Amino acid sequence: MTRTCWSWSPSASSGRGYTVLQAHDGEEAWELARDARPDLAVLDVLMPKLDGFELTRRIRADEATRRIPIILLTARAQDADVQQGFDAGADDYLRKPFSPQELRARVQAILGRR
Repeated sequence: MTRTCWSWSPSASSGRGYTVLQAHDGEEAWELARDARPDLAVLDVLMPKLDGFELTRRIRADEATRRIPIILLTARAQDADVQQGFDAGADDYLRKPFSPQELRARVQAILGRR
């Protein structure tokens, strides 16, 4: 089965068995979440137009998208930032710099629970 996930971060889009849809800003990512209903969202916190925290809150507030698992990735690595991500509804929070292998492992772990 091919799963669908999407990512704003180009460094996170190495596919490997996944169909990856990319958005160039938070508003486009929100449209993708509603229209494509991906199996997983990998969101950068520092996106233009709509940041990852607010996008996570929107995804969680919408009945059609609230069950999409979300991994936030960011250079914002303070404990308060991590807490803000989880408070917004993220399933995981990955700090930059990160390895593609670690991201892949986290994606597989989340999708494996579904």
